[in-house]
Amino acid sequence: VQLQASGGGLVQAGGSLTLSCAASGRTFSRNTVGWFRQAPGKEREFVAALSWSGGSIRYADSVKGRFTISRDNAKNTVSLQMNSLKPEDTAVYYCAADYSDYASSASALYEYWGQGTLVTVSS
Repeated sequence: VQLQASGGGLVQAGGSLTLSCAASGRTFSRNTVGWFRQAPGKEREFVAALSWSGGSIRYADSVKGRFTISRDNAKNTVSLQMNSLKPEDTAVYYCAADYSDYASSASALYEYWGQGTLVTVSS
């Protein structure tokens, strides 16, 4: 499955953005999808994940209560709604997919990765 992340941009602190991850080549309604991010000079970190059944969902502590992950299987997309953005949320955001039905935070478990979309939050 090929993944395409979009929706990044420049936003002021306190603002909102919605990222979208679209799949092509095949449906990913049976894939768990995760979002990860990598800030300049830092390692990639987990942000959020949602299992294909919806029964497993996980957020990083740093985004809990501000970000919401959701999926629309009819549109073959997974979204990441980001509210109350902070300058420390600035990063390239990546979506990834695997075949489990468990929202893992371990990047090594994800088989498919999209290209990143840049989110810049100004103070």
